[in-house]
Amino acid sequence: MRHDTTDARCGLQVIGTRECLDLMRSVPIGRIVFTDRALPAIQPVNFVLDADDSVIIRTVPGSKLAAATRGAIVAFEADDFDEASRTGWSVTLIGPARAVTSPAERDRLARLPLTPWSPGMRDHFIRVTARQVSGRRIVRPPQRDAVCAHAGEES
Repeated sequence: MRHDTTDARCGLQVIGTRECLDLMRSVPIGRIVFTDRALPAIQPVNFVLDADDSVIIRTVPGSKLAAATRGAIVAFEADDFDEASRTGWSVTLIGPARAVTSPAERDRLARLPLTPWSPGMRDHFIRVTARQVSGRRIVRPPQRDAVCAHAGEES
């Protein structure tokens, strides 16, 4: 039996694309999901959304992440939560990742508010172009009811 996850009574709301992108802009850290030697890999990264809503990541040339994302379809996830209220949101962006090779584009991206948290020179940029964007918000429902109990809780 399929239950509507947009039902706020159950604590889940689907978030529209524009709000998903706005929420992503509000946090500095996300996770990129890529394939490494035929296995899924997840790496936390700091990022910024560019004007075209693509994710921009700074990394080291020759890194595992730089090599694994060349032209690959990847997923990128960002989220935020409030542990005390047990509320939060999660947004996933899926699309192709590519190394930025144009010197003019690299210069422009270097001026974005994207300062690497990790030590060392990080002058290699990866752009993930949004092809699919989806998100969900966990809200505090007024009261759990029988419909939600049968739907199974997701977190």
